Amino acid sequence: QVQLVESGGGSVQPGESLRLSCVVSGFPLDSYAIGWFRQAPGKEREGVSCVNSGNGMAYYSDAMKGRFTISRDNAKNTVYLQINNLKPEDTAVYSCATRLSRWCGHYKANEYAYWGQGTQVIVPS
Repeated sequence: QVQLVESGGGSVQPGESLRLSCVVSGFPLDSYAIGWFRQAPGKEREGVSCVNSGNGMAYYSDAMKGRFTISRDNAKNTVYLQINNLKPEDTAVYSCATRLSRWCGHYKANEYAYWGQGTQVIVPS
């Protein structure tokens, strides 16, 4: 049974950092690509980053480049999303997901079938 469980969210001040975790079960992490997405209040879900399983290549949405870093620890079945210099516009529910493919594709939400429950990040203005 495929499961993804996120953690690490919280309420932080602007300029601080967070590391989100996504623990997967039901399959070896090195089998499939994992994507991170976020959904802000009143907005559509958007892709943040994705990491392939085959070559470990990471991708970032243009708006996320520079402050976001995705990494994976296959031994711990965990994918991380490091977010630095947090801004109020980063306030959202962050979720990880897999499309049961080795490759990220276009890391659009509708391509991904399995999702975690999400973890809330709040950055007050």
